[in-house]
Amino acid sequence: MLEQTVTIVANERDTDQYFRLVLRAPQIAPRIQPGQFAHVRILPLKEALLRRPFSIFQVAGDTFSILYKTVGKGTDVLSRMRAGEELSVIAPLGHGFTVPPSGGETPLLVAGGYGMAAMFLLAQRSPQKGIVFVGGRRRVDILCEQEFAALGWEIRVTTEDGSHGEKGLVTQPLLAEIRNPKSEIRNHKLFACGPTPMLKAVGKLAEEFNLPAELSMDEHMCCGVGTCLTCVIPVKAGAAWEYQRTCTEGPVFDARDILWEISK
Repeated sequence: MLEQTVTIVANERDTDQYFRLVLRAPQIAPRIQPGQFAHVRILPLKEALLRRPFSIFQVAGDTFSILYKTVGKGTDVLSRMRAGEELSVIAPLGHGFTVPPSGGETPLLVAGGYGMAAMFLLAQRSPQKGIVFVGGRRRVDILCEQEFAALGWEIRVTTEDGSHGEKGLVTQPLLAEIRNPKSEIRNHKLFACGPTPMLKAVGKLAEEFNLPAELSMDEHMCCGVGTCLTCVIPVKAGAAWEYQRTCTEGPVFDARDILWEISK
C-alpha cells in the first residue's frame, strides 16, 4: 500500500455515464493484484474530506486504469478532469481474487454493472480460460465486452430490458451452465463482483451446487484502510462469527464464510 500523487494520462467517456481513467503511477502499478482497489482523493474537490474507492480495471506498464460511473458530485468533478492533472491515491488496497491455475477448475466470472471492471484483470492474468457472465439493466451498462473477447474468454450477456444479449438477470445463464450436463465433467469455480443482491444469489448457487466461489463485496467505505469499521460484514469464525472489514480482509471473501442472514 502506497499513498501517492499520481498524474492523469487519459480520462475518456466509455458509454453513457461511464468513464475510463488512466493514471501514471510507476510505484503502484507493479504491485496491483486482481480484485484490489484504489482509494482516490479528488484534489479539485477541496470540500470533500473522504476518498472514494474504485476497483482497478487494467494495469499496463507504469499505469493503471479505473472504470467508473458518474453518480454524484465527486465522480462528476472527476469526469471533467483532464490529462496532466493530479489525484491523490492510496493503492493497491484489499485482499484480491485467487488467480486460477493452469489446468485447474474452470473459472466462471460473474459481473454486474461496473463490477465488470474488477473482473478484467483476473481474466487477463488467468492462464485457465473460462466463461464471463456479464449483466446490466440496459445495453449501455454492459462494459468491457470486447476486452474480454480479445482475451479469448467466452462471453454471455444479459440485460434486464432485453436490449442486448439475453433478457433477464445474469444469474439465469450462470445457472443454466452449472446445470448443463455437458459441463459435469469439468470442475467450476465462481468469481463475482457486482450489486449485493447479485452476490447473494451467486453465493446461494455456489452453496446449492457445492462449488467454490470468491465474491468481491460491495460495501460503503470511508477510510479504506481498516480504521473506521464502516464497511464490515459478518463472516464465520470457527463455530461462531465475527465482523471483518471489506477494505482489508476483503473485498474478496470465500462465499462459504459470508453470513447473509446476519445484518449489521
